Parts: sequence; C-alpha cells; structure tokens
Amino acid sequence: MTRIAAAAAHFGRDLDFDLARIAKLIDDARKEGAGLLVLPDAALGGYLADLRHPDPDALPPALKPDDPLIAEVGRLAAEMVVCVGYCEDDGGARYNAAVCVSGDGVLGRHRKVHLPAGETVVYTPGDRFDAFDTPAGRVGMLIDYDKTFPESARSLALDGAEILACLSAWPTSVTNRAPRMAQDRQAKLFDLYDQARAAENQVVLASSNQTGAMGGMRFLGQAKVVGPGGDILARTWAKAGLAVAEVDVGAEIERARRVLRHLDERRPASYREARA
Repeated sequence: MTRIAAAAAHFGRDLDFDLARIAKLIDDARKEGAGLLVLPDAALGGYLADLRHPDPDALPPALKPDDPLIAEVGRLAAEMVVCVGYCEDDGGARYNAAVCVSGDGVLGRHRKVHLPAGETVVYTPGDRFDAFDTPAGRVGMLIDYDKTFPESARSLALDGAEILACLSAWPTSVTNRAPRMAQDRQAKLFDLYDQARAAENQVVLASSNQTGAMGGMRFLGQAKVVGPGGDILARTWAKAGLAVAEVDVGAEIERARRVLRHLDERRPASYREARA
C-alpha cells in the first residue's frame, strides 16, 4: 500500500518563503504516512501574474536544473518521493518544469509540452513525456495544460506509468469568471480532466494545484487523488491542504484492467497520424 498526497497551496516569488512552505507540506505529508507528495506547478518562484500579457520584468525566478534549492527539496524529502514545479533556465531558454526528487537525488524530470497562449511568449515548450521508476512506483509527470491533451497521459501510460503526477497552477477562467468557484468553467474542466485521464488509462492520478491569487490570477486548489476507475479518493476542494489516499497501486490497476484493458485494446492502425 502507498499513501499518496497531493497539495493545494499558494506560492509566490519569495523563494525562502516557498522553501519553508514546501518543508511544512513535506512534514505534514510525512505525518500522514505519505510515500509520494505532489506539489503544485511553480512551487519554487510562483506562476505568471497575467496569462494574457505577461510582464517580462516580473517573471518567476529561473533556476538551473542543478540549483541548490532543488537539492534542498530532495534533502527535505529524505525517504519520500516529492514532485515539485519551478521555472527552469537551461542555456538561456526558460521552461515551465517539474522535477521528482528524494533523498537519493533526482528521479525524473519534465518540461511542460503544451503551452497556453500567454506562456508561449515566456517559455520554451518541452518535447517529450517519459515515465520513471521511484520507490512509490513508476511515475509520469504532467504540468497543468498538458493534461488537457489525452495523448500526454496516454504516452506516459504506454511508457509504464502507474501513477500520473499532475502539477498545476490552474486558475479560474480569465475571460468569463463565474461568481462562485464551483460554477467556474475551468473548475469543472480541472476535475473532468483529472478523472478522465485516470479512467481512460486505468492508472492512479495525483493532482496538485496552487491556491490564492497572483496578480490577476485566482487559482482553483482542488487537489485530489483519483483511482484508476476515475473515482476521486481524496480531495481538498478549493481550500489549501493535502488530499491523502492510501492506494494499493498495482492491485487497483489490475482490478480496473481485469476485463477491459484499454492500453491493450487500442487499434493504432485505425487512428489518424499526427501531421506536422
């Protein structure tokens, strides 16, 4: 059995504050007995303050892939597996990135492939989806908008991922904000994508998200753990906190695939190939 925790929390530009909050969340998850903790996108340095017109003078701090802050998150993680998002600086290009660490070092990395309109002027897109082995199981990471595209999660499932770690800084609708968060279009889509990506691939999914506000952005929270049948096992709703669920990952996946095995029953020859 593995206890999986997904965090809903606010992070901003103050890296010392962010690291202290990460340390607190790791400590809270450890007290819950979690073996895997998924922190939000941009937990180190915060997300963009405006998706339509990002201010080039107010961007998140960019960290090198080997920045000491990432090593410090690994030290704090110790025996746990922790996924955390940050802005990555690699050769002058900026990426919306995530890294998975433990006390043994870096276990896996991901650069966000699918960039919404505002991010395209700030970040360079990644170009691949790779699963990797961890003490908590084989994991694949997605960063917010990535999960809108079924191919993203499917690529990771085909690479053997048992757990999808979805790190988000997912806001309410920026064009048609609802009077109540429960009525917001993006709030509904956030939950829909989480459940669909788990169910269609018959895997466990841990979805984190930011809370609070950054500039004109208001974030949803709604962290959750979803089973391979698409059922929500634990959630935070809009509040900050941890969604924690105990899951026998291998057994639950096998149960979901006992009769219908989606990955095996695909008919790739019938699908339209992607065109450049």
